[in-house]
Amino acid sequence: MTSFLDPLISFVSAHAWLAYLTLFLAALLEAVPVVGSVIPGSTIILALSALVPGGELKLQWVLLAAAIGAVLGDGSAYWIGHRQQREILNTWPLTNYPSVVEQSENFFRRFGAWAVFLARFVPPIRAFVPVTAGALGMPPARFYAINIPAILVWAPAHVLPGVLAVSALHEYAGLPHHDHLGKHIWILSVVGGAIILGLTIWFYRRRHGAVVAEAKPRA
Repeated sequence: MTSFLDPLISFVSAHAWLAYLTLFLAALLEAVPVVGSVIPGSTIILALSALVPGGELKLQWVLLAAAIGAVLGDGSAYWIGHRQQREILNTWPLTNYPSVVEQSENFFRRFGAWAVFLARFVPPIRAFVPVTAGALGMPPARFYAINIPAILVWAPAHVLPGVLAVSALHEYAGLPHHDHLGKHIWILSVVGGAIILGLTIWFYRRRHGAVVAEAKPRA
């Protein structure tokens, strides 16, 4: 893994604009219905944040790329829902995910406008709430008044942990910047944690689905 990460870090150092583009696309695609349930946008942002303390990436540009991507992603999904209203919720590919669509509707009805803020931090509903907000008739001004502050909290919450963790490893654990060990530890921890979380969710849904199927009466 080290033999893979070292060339990656060197590549980012020489082509930082590609890393910023990746961050932008990760944040944007994570907000797209269905696609956002597959793209590990948060994992990508958390992992690449490790490259800020060493100077490979600049903090302000990382935050800006993530925030702009999220604003455009959420905004696009919202306007699609706003223009097509409830019809969009009964259109492919959303019809392939009825349970998540139902969860997003229930989430929106439970928390009202604040669902737009809270959903930014709750995958996979995050990818469905903006389009649901538009489909259920939330006014544009109200949506953006909540969505933009949510993103301004969400972006630092995904970037700063990596910056602070790697900085602490170098400052207090005595790991030198040039050997990239602190970056390796953080990136591997993020990727490993994402895999474990994903497998846990997959096993839970599979088991829960099996229990529900067994509970249904047979004809």
